[in-house]
Amino acid sequence: MMTRKILAALLLTGSLMVAACNTVEGAGKDVQSAGQAVENAAD
Repeated sequence: MMTRKILAALLLTGSLMVAACNTVEGAGKDVQSAGQAVENAAD
């Protein structure tokens, strides 16, 4: 039962991520901006 809930949560998260960045280029930009934010926080 717990495994189904975890699987459902992972599928939901995955679909939201795909919807948020429709292309590989968009995903790359998202990762780049996240890395930039971490770098700025470290300074």
